[in-house]
Amino acid sequence: MQKVMTINKTKGIAGSRRKLPERRCVGCREMKNKSDLMRIVRKADDSGFCVDDTGKAAGRGAYICRDAACFKKAVKSGGFDRSFKQKIPQEVYAILEGMITLE
Repeated sequence: MQKVMTINKTKGIAGSRRKLPERRCVGCREMKNKSDLMRIVRKADDSGFCVDDTGKAAGRGAYICRDAACFKKAVKSGGFDRSFKQKIPQEVYAILEGMITLE
C-alpha cells in the first residue's frame, strides 16, 4: 500500500515544521524572526520599562534589532513613542542604548 501525502495551503506538506513567529522592528521596520529581536516592555502597572529576555512578560512590548544603527533610527523616527503610545523618558533611551551597544 502506498502512502499519500496531503498538501495544506498554510502548512505546506503535512507534518512539516511550524512557522517561526515574526515581529516588526521599530527601527528599520523590517519583519524578522522574533528570536533575533530584543523585546522592550512597558510594564502593565506603568511602573517603568524593562528588557524582556523571555518574551512573555506582561505589558505592552516593542521589538528592536540588536544593532546600534537601528536603535538610533527608532529614536529619531519616534518608533518607541509610537509603539508604546506615550513619550519615552531620555533616561530609558540611555539605558537601552547601553544594553544594545554591549551586545
